[in-house]
Parts: sequence; structure tokens; C-alpha cells
Amino acid sequence: MSSFTKLAFWKTYLTPARFSNDQIPDLTGKVAIVTGANTGLGYATTVALAGHNCHVILACRSRERAEAAIEKARKEIKATYPRAAEAKLEFLELDLNDMTKAKKSAQDFLGRGLPIHILVNNSGIVGKHFVFTMTLLDRIKESQPSRIVILSSLAHEHPTEGGIDFETLNDESASTNRSRYGRSKLANLLFGKALARRLADTQVYCNIVHPGFVATDLARDRTTWARAFQVLFNVVRSVAAMTPKDGALTQLYAATSPEIVNKDIRGRYFIPIANELTPSPLAQDEALQEKLWAFSEAMVRQHVKA
Repeated sequence: MSSFTKLAFWKTYLTPARFSNDQIPDLTGKVAIVTGANTGLGYATTVALAGHNCHVILACRSRERAEAAIEKARKEIKATYPRAAEAKLEFLELDLNDMTKAKKSAQDFLGRGLPIHILVNNSGIVGKHFVFTMTLLDRIKESQPSRIVILSSLAHEHPTEGGIDFETLNDESASTNRSRYGRSKLANLLFGKALARRLADTQVYCNIVHPGFVATDLARDRTTWARAFQVLFNVVRSVAAMTPKDGALTQLYAATSPEIVNKDIRGRYFIPIANELTPSPLAQDEALQEKLWAFSEAMVRQHVKA
């Protein structure tokens, strides 16, 4: 079986949509944090949440880009949601390239004294989001019922050999760019499912989503080969890809739909637009989930300053 047929991309095109923007409930009094909120899926998620009266914290690395996004979002919300209250949008500096900075960002937010009803881990790598999420977790529990949404991908079905090569994580010669990407998306799933299990006795609902083929800037690269590939990719994207507004609906479903609470759904994996998908056997391996959790905790102890 080819590597292409092993991937379940076809499932994203053959299942009917079961969620739309007008099904998002009124979110007055709710506070959300969206990472990578200044562009793409994060921006679309921010606009939809704020357009339904949620107080949204844009957790981004660049203040300049975040503030430009806030100004743009305010105008878009007024045009798209004329009945919405004045949009509550704030910037939170978050550098997911550094675990210590990720922890400090979470601590800075905690200092604001706000609750957290929705955390959308829209960008970044699992190790950094592990630090950010775990630092915020007590506040999220205090704010329950609350939601944690983790972005993954169907690419989790094609990781490195064995799923997570813990011994060679920093050895680029031991894997390819493609397999490392798949590994990172598998890690997001493993983290989400392990976290959901730990939250089983709470009203904190943690779920993982694959947004689908979305027209974003994720594939940007500066190499000559990558630029040539980008031309072809752009043609395919213009025909087949969803807009970020449509792609964000799956994570908005996990973040806002009453179905999540009513059905006590935890650790589920959703594909466009908000349809449930059974993840790969590796993603469902509880032993691998716990191994990654222990590895992440050890990494935090080693690299994160108090």
C-alpha cells in the first residue's frame, strides 16, 4: 500500500459538514486564548469567537502583527456581526520557540486575574504547548466548564518509524522533513488524548482537530526547490483548499458547540467540518501517550527555568 493511500485525506471530502458559524452560541462572559491568532486559522478563530461576544486573548510572538490583526479584526467583526458588542481583543506575548518564554507568557496571563474558558492551541510544537497549557491548567480548571482545543493533522498517520523516535529527536539525519512533520502532529494527538484522560473527572473538555486542506502560509520556504514546488502547490490550493474561515470551523466546533459538553466528549479527533475521525493506531496507544507525557515532563525539568 502506498504512503498516499495510507493517509486518510479522502475522509475529509466525503463526510457532510455538521457545523457552521451561525451555530456558535453567544459567548458573553467567556474568555479565550488563541495561539498564533494574528493570521490564518488563528485569526479566523479569533474573529468568530469575538464576533459571538467572547473576550479573546491573541497569544502571538509579534506585538506589531498582533495589534495590526486586532485592528483588522475589529473592522471585520463590525461588518460581519453587526449585532455583536464591542469586540474585546487583547495581545499576549507568546514565543513558542522557547519553553521558558512560553511558561513566562502563561504566568503573565495568570497575573491578569482572568478566567480561561477556551484555550485554542492553534500553533506551535507539542513541547512548548505542553509548558504553556500545563502552566494555565489550574486556571482552566477553576473556570470550568471549559475547553482545550489542540490542532493536529491527518499527517499524524505518516510519522517516523515507530511513531516517536525519542532517542533521535534532534538528529535530522535520522528522519525526513515529511516524517518529522508527521511525528509532530502525532505528538499533538498523543498529548491531547493523554491530557483528556487526566481531565476525565472535571468539566474541562480537551479535543484534537484536523482543519483540512486550508489556504494558509504554512508551506512557505525560501529554498529554490521549495519555491518551485510552491508554484504548483499554489495552483492546487486555489482549486481544492478551504479558506481559513471555513477551516477554522472544526476547531470552533470543539471550542464552542454544546454537543461537546452534553455528550461528554473527551479526547476525540475531529476533521472538517466537525466530523469525528478515528485516529491512527499509534495515536490511540496509551503506552506511547504516557511515554511522551513523561518525556515532556523531563524536558521541562531540564530546560525550563522556574
